[in-house]
Amino acid sequence: MSEHVTSLEPLRGRRKPESLARLKQAARKLFVERGYDATRPQDIAREAGLGHGTFYLHYPDKRACFLAFVEDARQELDAHVRARRQPGQSLDQRIAANLTAMYEYADSHPGVLRAALTDERMIDAEGVEARPLLMQWGDEWADLVREAVRDGSARSSYCADIIGQAIVGALHQASRECHRSQRCRDELVQNLTCFLTQALKPD
Repeated sequence: MSEHVTSLEPLRGRRKPESLARLKQAARKLFVERGYDATRPQDIAREAGLGHGTFYLHYPDKRACFLAFVEDARQELDAHVRARRQPGQSLDQRIAANLTAMYEYADSHPGVLRAALTDERMIDAEGVEARPLLMQWGDEWADLVREAVRDGSARSSYCADIIGQAIVGALHQASRECHRSQRCRDELVQNLTCFLTQALKPD
């Protein structure tokens, strides 16, 4: 009997990361298709082909599962953006690269960013306040502004943190309007790049 139990231990060790990967894949699919509110933990477990209790071995609740989905999407997008960056780019090239990478990611992962941008008030009703994805993007744009200030291509009097959040708000609204009016992505990238470069340039 002891030999049988021991022989199962490596298998059990493999099952845990495998079940987590299946849950993540299922959660991503359902959050994109149904949204946060209409997705239940038992739905995720069923979609993953796992028992309901397995969900709670990995996540304390649906909110934690959703926040993990958001973080995965953020890291994927960040990796896509980093791959677009090149040393020595000018400010307008850096902005265009960031925008292009963001829209490429959205195109190749349909619905993921829309789902990840679920109104944080709906999520935070269930737990401690989380930092929304839009605000995290604002932090990253603030870093770009700080970098541009250091190399002299952006106005030093700006508060990078405020401008970073302002940029993300403008991008989010402009993207929604562009989608609604069916304008092409190149037009969106060109206009936003020109606007932001002019807004940031030193006096």
